[in-house]
Amino acid sequence: MSLAFLFPGQGSQAKGMGKEPFLRYPELVNQANSELGYSLSDICLEDKDSQLGQTQYTQPALYLVSYLEALSKIEDGQSPTLAAGHSVGEFAALATADAVSFLDGLRMVSKRGQIMSQVSGGGMAAVIGLDIDKIHSTLEESGASKVDLANFNSPGQIVLSGPSTDIQAVLNPLKEAGARMVVPLKVSGAFHSRMMEGPASEFESFLKNFSFNSPRFPVYSNVDAAPYQNGDSIAPLLVRQIHSSVLWSETISNIRKTGNEEFIECGPGNVLTKLLRQIP
Repeated sequence: MSLAFLFPGQGSQAKGMGKEPFLRYPELVNQANSELGYSLSDICLEDKDSQLGQTQYTQPALYLVSYLEALSKIEDGQSPTLAAGHSVGEFAALATADAVSFLDGLRMVSKRGQIMSQVSGGGMAAVIGLDIDKIHSTLEESGASKVDLANFNSPGQIVLSGPSTDIQAVLNPLKEAGARMVVPLKVSGAFHSRMMEGPASEFESFLKNFSFNSPRFPVYSNVDAAPYQNGDSIAPLLVRQIHSSVLWSETISNIRKTGNEEFIECGPGNVLTKLLRQIP
């Protein structure tokens, strides 16, 4: 039977995460802390200065914990035949598939978090229980032309992204249109929206310093819900991913079409595991 490893994205972080894998892989933890110039492990475990919720720390923290959890599962005998990661989780998936080294992946997510955190004035909201067509028409009727559909998490959960004022302005119209819930997300920016085109351009320049290998097992891209074809295809899609929609629901559906029946979430929380029950 096929086994898919899933890697969560921002929002899954929680104080205390990583305790067991940090004890198991102290050398890799020390390498990460040394590379970054600060104790990422202390932020994960103690978060004394409330940094874990700040994008520039959240992204490398999730990468470290998720990668080490995947490594521990592999060493314990659970070998993935394919993988997918939600947003920043895609980097841990690629590192697990040896498309990029552990430290290079850490360098990428650290830079990604830094440049994404510099864009202010953005927000996101999850719309639950309203179909895409109704969301589109409601946004159009509300004049919310700057709001993008960022994450297609499941048929019943779509995340919007854009200027904070525009997001706030469409909360009630979406509820009135029939949404079961509209939940503003605790994020510091309008991720996967047009507001991230600047960071994407900067990230493109940064990635020119790296090379990618072909993944040793299929890793699905958020941008097109399909496996990366080779190492050369990775950087362009990772750049687009910053300002493009996360096609998570389609990704899971496509993985299931391969005959895969088993999924394991590698990282803190169980957000992706819960979403599996909502995706046909």
